[in-house]
Amino acid sequence: MTDFWLHPIPGFQLEIWEELIGDWFFVFALGFLVFELGLYALRGKLSKSMAGDTVTNYITLGFFIITTTLLFATFYAGVYLVAAEFAVFDIQTNLATLLICLVLADLAYYWEHRILHRINFLWATHSVHHSSPFFNISVAYRHGPLDGFWPLFFHLPLVLLGFDPFLVLVVELLVQLFQTALHTEVIGKFWKPIELIFNTPSHHRVHHGSNRKYLDKNYAGIFIIWDRMFGTFAEEIEEVKYGLTRPINSVNPFVAFFHGFTRLGAEVAKADGIYNKLGHLFGPPGWKPKKKPVETTFKEDK
Repeated sequence: MTDFWLHPIPGFQLEIWEELIGDWFFVFALGFLVFELGLYALRGKLSKSMAGDTVTNYITLGFFIITTTLLFATFYAGVYLVAAEFAVFDIQTNLATLLICLVLADLAYYWEHRILHRINFLWATHSVHHSSPFFNISVAYRHGPLDGFWPLFFHLPLVLLGFDPFLVLVVELLVQLFQTALHTEVIGKFWKPIELIFNTPSHHRVHHGSNRKYLDKNYAGIFIIWDRMFGTFAEEIEEVKYGLTRPINSVNPFVAFFHGFTRLGAEVAKADGIYNKLGHLFGPPGWKPKKKPVETTFKEDK
């Protein structure tokens, strides 16, 4: 049994796993989407707006693949391979270290996800994912222009620690695919111990809610314990209203894909002074300049 967990996994095997897992999960997701849309149709909830939004989700995925491939793919892999030369340890790749790396990658994802929600110029790209007023598995593939860039900075420490760069890429993929499967309304709540430890469709529905009590909650990838530990957990209680607090009200894929940056650009352009411009860029979503106190002139009593 010990040999099973500690048996080395070669790098080429990791590359094969990454390709097979990603490709076959996409096939599964398409099949599950057909199932979801069929249920919506039977319940009389399938609308032209939902159908158009679903198509938009996959068009933004196409845009995302193009931008990521052209701008980031080689750079991303190159940085990991260079960083591996400066790793503190030489950690052997096996099933045991894969599981350890997966847990650490999930923790890194929690903080990446949380920061994407709290800094405007990062939210500008991530808000694309949250802009759909619906919630089915196609929404998981709704990506913004720079969504493929920011994970590099949060998972790079794993490579520097000594994990194989290809292993880090595999566990990143596993975290993403786990969360992809959570984008659905057709699954209710699981057994309580599962809901206590793992991220579930119920927890992730909360994350996509624009309800005031649901904002900035449930950032987890696989383990909801991070949200419970760091004070960002919310239970699904009231019905979730999906989308942004300022809806984009459009199924145009170009509007969906670029709305975050067009909105941010307009806010920065209108802002007076460098302080306010920087506030819009680096402040949290909804940041507003502080109002100056109204000056009142009192006449002296005669």
